[in-house]
Formats: sequence, C-alpha cells, structure tokens
Amino acid sequence: MKFGPFLVFSLLWTILVYNPVCHWVWGAGGSLKTLGVLDFAGGLVVHLACGAAALAASLVIGKRKGYGSENFLPHNLPMTLLGTGLLWFGWFGFNGGSALAANATAVGAFVATHLGGMAGMAMWVGVEWVHRGKPTTLGAASGAVAGLATITPAAGFVGPNAAVIIGGTAGALCYLAVAKKARLGYDDSLDVVGIHGLGGIIGTLAVGVFASRAINPDGADGLLNGSLALLGAQAIGVLAVGVYVFCISWALLALIQKFMGLRVAPDAEDQGLDLSEHSETAYS
Repeated sequence: MKFGPFLVFSLLWTILVYNPVCHWVWGAGGSLKTLGVLDFAGGLVVHLACGAAALAASLVIGKRKGYGSENFLPHNLPMTLLGTGLLWFGWFGFNGGSALAANATAVGAFVATHLGGMAGMAMWVGVEWVHRGKPTTLGAASGAVAGLATITPAAGFVGPNAAVIIGGTAGALCYLAVAKKARLGYDDSLDVVGIHGLGGIIGTLAVGVFASRAINPDGADGLLNGSLALLGAQAIGVLAVGVYVFCISWALLALIQKFMGLRVAPDAEDQGLDLSEHSETAYS
C-alpha cells in the first residue's frame, strides 16, 4: 500500500469508523451501551474493528506478489519476540487502566490479562505442536497476542478461571483461523483478521457467558450466572460493529483507490517499500 493513501485512509477511518464505534460502545447515550453491551477495554472498539477493516483492506488491495508460491518468513524473529514482550507489558496498562482507577477492578483486569495471555500462548503452542509436529517461538508470540486480544473485552468482568478458559479458547481457535487463511483466499500478512478480529468476537461473546457482578458490580451477569440477556446483547454488538466497520472501510478504500490509487507499482514491490516509499533500508 502506498504511504500517502495509507495516511488518508487512517485519518478518515479514525473519524468515520473508530470514533462512532467508540461512542456506540462507551459514550453516554451510545446505542450499544444503552442496549447493555459490555466491552471493558476494546474487544469491539479496537480488536473486532481492526480485524474487520483488515479484511476489507486485504480484499481490496489484493495479495502480495508471490503470495502462495513464495515462503514469506518473519523479517527478524528476535525483534518479533521483543515486541511481543513490550506489548504484553503495555497491555497491563491498556486493560488495567481501563478501570480508570487504582482499585479492585484494575487489579482483577491486570490478573485476567496476564492469565489470558499465558493461556493463549500455551494453547497455541500445544495445538501447533500437534498439528505441525513442532512448536515455534513465532507461534508462542502469536498465541500470546491472541490471548491478550481476546481477554481485553472481558478483563474487568470475569475472574481468573474464566480468563484462563477465554485465553485458551483463543489460542486454539485463532490458530485454526490463521492456518485456514490461505484456503480462504485472502492475504493478511500480520494475521489481524485471524487473531484480533476473531479474538475480539470470541472475547466479546465470552463476556456474555462468564461476566459476573460479583467480580464487577458495575457490569452484568452472564449466562453462567443466570442471565441470557447479556449474551444476546453481546452478539448484537459483534454483528453491528463487524458489519459497519467492514462496509465503511471497504467504501473508504474503494474511494481512495479511485482517486489516489492504493497499491505500489510491481517494481516498487520487488524493490521493497522501505526503499521505494521512504528511501531507506533496515540494514546498510
């Protein structure tokens, strides 16, 4: 993707997609908030929204040159692992800070976040080991992010045991989604759809199953605590956000494609976008 159109898309997406979804879920009088939808730290607003936009972008822009015939390996696996560690640490602030206070809810969200990330990492590596015959550090990083993304909407509403179940479910299902990516025919280089998008869906629905007022009096009780209503509201939230974000993202990309173009020329893709778009390289 060209850098200029990328900036234009990012600005328009923030205004027309992210801000409205934020208001629906978190704003006073927001339609989904009024309906009773719970999203503690961004399972809908961040992860599902980005997953739906990523799917639209991958379909509009198309596959990378050589995708399916060439092996696209990680550029630098140690940097990937370092980034995962930094991200995991930052997630404590991301989820714990969504309590907006240094209180019991923040502590519960902190603990749930860590357990969800660990369970996601362990499950992904285990499933990968069985499926491919070998566990990988890239798989461990992917599983950790899957668990962290999936626990995000539930972190402040569920207990430690539920966090482990949610993270473990994410590790297994997100792995399977990423493994089926090629068969589904889209090229998502960072697995935003299979990890963040699906993780946001799983985590949001899990709130409707595991949420408990005993954990957070400002939340609601889910299915296992005697209420089916919350699960229904969460499902509506998933459908509303997913469809809206995908459609508006597709429309924005189509408009930018028409007036500015989205994709770099084939020779620029061969050369590499670091050089063709920015006149710099990672290594001299």
